[in-house]
Amino acid sequence: MLQVLLSRWQQGYRTMAWPDGEAVVPDRLRGRPALRPEICQNGCDRCRGVCPTGAVLGTGGDLAIDLGRCLFCGECQIVCPAGAIAFTNEFRLAVSRREDLIVRGGNAPYRLAEPVSAPVLDLFHRSCKIRQVSAGGCNACEADINVLGTLAFDLGRFGLQVVASPRHADAVAVTGPVPHQMRLALEKTVAATPTPRVVIAVGSCAIAGGPFAGHPQVNDGAGKVAPVDLFIPGCPPHPLTILDGLLRLIGRMPAGR
Repeated sequence: MLQVLLSRWQQGYRTMAWPDGEAVVPDRLRGRPALRPEICQNGCDRCRGVCPTGAVLGTGGDLAIDLGRCLFCGECQIVCPAGAIAFTNEFRLAVSRREDLIVRGGNAPYRLAEPVSAPVLDLFHRSCKIRQVSAGGCNACEADINVLGTLAFDLGRFGLQVVASPRHADAVAVTGPVPHQMRLALEKTVAATPTPRVVIAVGSCAIAGGPFAGHPQVNDGAGKVAPVDLFIPGCPPHPLTILDGLLRLIGRMPAGR
């Protein structure tokens, strides 16, 4: 026991300073893409040709990427001869509306997630319990939700907690493309969660079906089962992306962040 206490003392304070301080993300992180449609070569179409999910919506002056479909594989950036697509380290990606996941070039704004409505916010601001449902996921998004409970992220300091039962939950976080075998289970989980409740789609599969979109065995995400209040894109989303979205949802993000 003394050895454990000594080791903990030597390690010091390990929880990250974010969101009050600056976030530290790896250089290899592919976050929000920066688009330059003014230099995109009309007729090239290479980016759309290599995108496995059809996330690149247009080229030339209409260049846009749907982050709800995007797997952040970076192939579009690699094949673009003009350099019109560049993935940045920007991890803040969560939005409240599906249409806000469309990234465009120039000065087009990217509207980050907003807090839930005032009456619900009064309930969730200090304490929000989350039931996570793996609806056909590959376990990548699930793992990044789990890691939020570790010492580095410590989502409990914000009153956030992943719980075992929907009857103890305020929110349902869905991962995976929702295959038909999981649809009824997800419907029952949402119905068992007391109202007011929120539904969160975590990852490209839960938002739009990911690489399985359009397959006859899946429902293309959580939105086909219940209205979604928070969309967190990524494949998988970085833990900071998930935590950032959750804090914005419950109004716990410091001003200016």
